[in-house]
Amino acid sequence: MKRLLFALLLMSSTALGARAPETLPDPAQEARAQALQKEFRCLVCQGESIDESGAPLAADLRRLIREHIARGESDAEITHYLVARYGDFILMNPPVQSNTYALWAAPFVVLLLAAGTGGWIVLRARTRARETSAQ
Repeated sequence: MKRLLFALLLMSSTALGARAPETLPDPAQEARAQALQKEFRCLVCQGESIDESGAPLAADLRRLIREHIARGESDAEITHYLVARYGDFILMNPPVQSNTYALWAAPFVVLLLAAGTGGWIVLRARTRARETSAQ
């Protein structure tokens, strides 16, 4: 009996705590908010936009974007606010600047290192094969 009451209490508290996602009443503003949410990286997940993420911080950022849109701010003003607060890393496509060269160069550096390592391993294996066949 106690377990049943506990289960019912648990289910009712979960149902009361869940809220429908907040949306803006104007469909054009809501479309703008959703488009903006796709441009910002979730700082918790890092590989997802805040539009895709289920992290609480992403939900807060989605709500923040909607608040700024409701105040009448432009996309550029909202972007400037978030970049000033969280840095260029929050952008899904950060600008190429002196402080973001590492972000842009990292994939190419990793690719070159992988190709170099692979080439070195192949050459080393060939050299060993020649040495053993010569003996």
